[in-house]
Amino acid sequence: MNTPIDPQPFRLAAVQMISTPDVNENLRVASRLIQQAAQGGAQLVLLPEYFCLMGIKDLDKITIREKFGTGLIQDQLAQLAQELQIYIVAGTIPLETEHAAKVHNSTLVFDPRGKNIARYDKIHLFSFQTADEHYDEANTLVAGLTPSLLQINVNGVVWKMGLSICYDLRFPELYRALGEVDCHLVPAAFTYTTGKDHWEILLRARAIENQCYVLASAQGGTHLNRRRTWGNSMFIDPWGDIEQCLAEGEGIIFGALSKDKLNAVRSKLPALLHRKL
Repeated sequence: MNTPIDPQPFRLAAVQMISTPDVNENLRVASRLIQQAAQGGAQLVLLPEYFCLMGIKDLDKITIREKFGTGLIQDQLAQLAQELQIYIVAGTIPLETEHAAKVHNSTLVFDPRGKNIARYDKIHLFSFQTADEHYDEANTLVAGLTPSLLQINVNGVVWKMGLSICYDLRFPELYRALGEVDCHLVPAAFTYTTGKDHWEILLRARAIENQCYVLASAQGGTHLNRRRTWGNSMFIDPWGDIEQCLAEGEGIIFGALSKDKLNAVRSKLPALLHRKL
């Protein structure tokens, strides 16, 4: 059976934010940027990690947690996806777990009908400590257990996209476990300290070694909790070239997936066929 060639590229957008401790304000900003991305031709829009809340305290995310399938955040994004007839990849939303004092940090995907079609709970939890900074996501998060692959059919063309979140980027075995994909979607809130040294290198490495596109949506600025995030939302092609980048601040970047380009890269350097492990 022949695989259909894409009649036209699949258009994506990544939203960059500087989220606040106010959920309603963050939803207003996210909605406005999603609408702008859709008006710019995006068929899928990716939001950053913690788009709905960058709390003053780590425990703040517990207070806004939602049950999977219902809640203010999920309902608004589902409605927006239906109204705009696009896919929305909701960076991360805090979802309830059996542990009363912890949540899952979860990516949810809504289709043009407003239906949830994929979920990924962040597997690798960030921990980092210096004299000036300390983070330990395990204090408030329950780690996910299962990789997640998003498959969507657009005009008869199937697009496979891997879901991962921020710190996952440092663990290439997760990306290999997802198999051959067209694009990896990476919502993130990288710290400025680690981002300036490793963000671009890691994103380009994941694109090069998996010979696929990478779309990364980031938090990008200084937040009210005094945390500074690195930003630099990026769209990277299968050869590892950066096609679009937004350094700092609120905004949108665009990109387009092409089966022809994927096939060209994998044909001239068939590294995926040369794997031994």
